[in-house]
Amino acid sequence: MSSTEALRIPNFRRYILALFTLTLGIQIQGTVVGWQIYDLTRDPLALGLVGLAEALPAISMALYAGHVADNHDRRRIALIALSVLVGCSLALWWLAAPTPAGLGALTSPARVRAIYAVIVVSGVARAFLQPSRQALSAELVPRELYKNAVTWRSGSWQMAAVLGPALGGLLYAAGGLTLSYAVDAALMALAVVWLLRVKHRSPVRETSNEPISRSIMGGLRFVFGDALLLSALTLDLFSVLFGGAIALLPIFAGDILNAGPTGLGLLRAAPAVGAVVSSVLLTRFPPFAHTGRNLLMAVSAYGLFTIGFGLSRSLPLSVAMLVLAGASDMVSVVIRSLMLQMRTPEALLGRVSSVNQIFIGSSNEIGAFESGLTARWWGAVASVVVGGVATLGVVATVAWRVPSLRRLKQLAS
Repeated sequence: MSSTEALRIPNFRRYILALFTLTLGIQIQGTVVGWQIYDLTRDPLALGLVGLAEALPAISMALYAGHVADNHDRRRIALIALSVLVGCSLALWWLAAPTPAGLGALTSPARVRAIYAVIVVSGVARAFLQPSRQALSAELVPRELYKNAVTWRSGSWQMAAVLGPALGGLLYAAGGLTLSYAVDAALMALAVVWLLRVKHRSPVRETSNEPISRSIMGGLRFVFGDALLLSALTLDLFSVLFGGAIALLPIFAGDILNAGPTGLGLLRAAPAVGAVVSSVLLTRFPPFAHTGRNLLMAVSAYGLFTIGFGLSRSLPLSVAMLVLAGASDMVSVVIRSLMLQMRTPEALLGRVSSVNQIFIGSSNEIGAFESGLTARWWGAVASVVVGGVATLGVVATVAWRVPSLRRLKQLAS
């Protein structure tokens, strides 16, 4: 099979372009919002609250959003959610003005509260976007191309994550908040255009008249009844929760490494650089011959490189540690994504993806809050190092409690 086989399908190719431009905009926004909030508050906890403001609505709506994704046209749901995200980007652009039209001058606390409010709305939109988008990708390719499609999907996301933070730093340096948020909104709108070009409608499913509560419980029962899938999700949940340093990068860039906005862009891009290199290698050397062992090793490496980043006082070394952490994380992302897609019936993909969103997607934001809180108590360096050590403890616990994961070999096609 060619390593580009999935990309030969026009709808999947357009889907990848939509994912790329969406992610590019999100990464620019995340870089600039983090710098803006820290500049306005100088408070590590405020950075953590950015993640919490997005995670809480995403978590609270996720299971219902999964039900909606499994009972309606997934492309249409994704388009509506994407349109809301475009509106959120435009709102941030409007709020970036010294005197937003219709509001006049804003005090710093009022501006911060307004930014948090926009992020809450984006969290609701993300709750509906994630399960519909992920389940839609499985409808666009035949099952025998799942491995190739998952690798391209993860790789394209990471490629945008490489360019987005660096571009965000450059845009901020060149034109400040206004230019950065304008480009962010334009990229989000372009993602809507690409998704509109995906000519596909989800099939009508037999569960369309099932009560909402029973539908939601069906997804939960499936995940909690599959020991391998549950252990993989749990592993990533706690490794990201404890081992994530991304929320504290403005502190490392500004106060520890003295690297400024451009350095922040480099630090935010570094994990994705490693992930892209890793994804290219994974198209040639798939990690599925010893799936469970490779997953455990990848998350262990992620924890070790996170510790190395926390202890570093050199910008090049810090970037290198984040590159290696990103490369390790990419291996676990590809394995987990393929496990979810191959072990889940197509009719349940939206609901199972929503559970995955709670476990993995929102753990980034809850992890950001945890990092901000512990950084306020112990300092940024101690927060990152302790998080890396905790990640290693999670790996050891899962490996001990779930021996079937250690023994997992080739995933069935």
